[in-house]
Amino acid sequence: MRLGAELGKSVVYQETNGETRVEIKESVRGQDIFIIQTIPRDVNTAVMELLIMAYALKTSCARNIIGVIPYFPYSKQSKMRKRGSIVCKLLASMLAKAGLTHIITMDLHQKEIQGFFSFPVDNLRASPFLLQYIQEEIPDYRNAVIVAKSPGAAKRAQSYAERLRLGLAVIHGEAQCTEQDMDDGRHSPPMLKNATVHPGLELPLMMAKEKPPITVVGDVGGRIAIIVDDIIDDVESFVAAAEILKERGAYKIFVMATHGLLSADAPRLIEESSIDEVVVTNTVPHEVQKLQCPKIKTVDISLILSEAIRRIHNGESMAYLFRNITVDD
Repeated sequence: MRLGAELGKSVVYQETNGETRVEIKESVRGQDIFIIQTIPRDVNTAVMELLIMAYALKTSCARNIIGVIPYFPYSKQSKMRKRGSIVCKLLASMLAKAGLTHIITMDLHQKEIQGFFSFPVDNLRASPFLLQYIQEEIPDYRNAVIVAKSPGAAKRAQSYAERLRLGLAVIHGEAQCTEQDMDDGRHSPPMLKNATVHPGLELPLMMAKEKPPITVVGDVGGRIAIIVDDIIDDVESFVAAAEILKERGAYKIFVMATHGLLSADAPRLIEESSIDEVVVTNTVPHEVQKLQCPKIKTVDISLILSEAIRRIHNGESMAYLFRNITVDD
């Protein structure tokens, strides 16, 4: 609608046996095609729809096939975990094989994911929209402090704090459970009781990791606490962080993130928690969750996506969309 262009004519549907079928209803030969695919609850069906449509356009001789995927699925599975796999790399290879030539996405969970692709990826940022929301919708935001709910989120929080000229606080301790805490297979195979070790292979004794008691590094007493992150999915860690901040004297607590997945009982847990407001963008549909929890607010980021589409189609520079964006954002 912002671009004044009409939607292309296509049909996507599920057959009675569960297979996905895509039919392109007009000529796409020699054209730039943008496939806009948001990721609903059924992630795997959405991925298959995207792959099949891209392949259908490729076989119909489209010149360029650009995927507009505001939230890139499987982005949390971008590191090797024990005997698992890097699913995000697999998905990147599948998209390339299906025929995509470019991707527009927003706030990848790890920026290194761009290296998985064999074609260009524009990783847009939602932070300007969230910063604008803070400045316009939180009247006394000057009395706020930006909070990282774990040390791993400190860089993002610092980026927000520096641009808003606000203080920074970091929650650290045993209540947090981050991706870094997961077993990555370094202790595999397990040590056997009577195992014999070759003298030349003796390794230093590994000390067990033990988290310190929960602490808040930074002063939040009498302040508004704004927790920032990239994804809100399971909200238990955010609720626990809010309780800690409340105990330390914060009188109002906001949670801000780009992608509001809000799975399972997230709306109910937010409604019953100390969190005053959860602010997310519309990269992922969450209308049902908003009906269940009035604390959830939405920031529209369609403007930057439509401008990215226009610039790519016209062969213009994308630098303007990344102005004032820091490396850690």
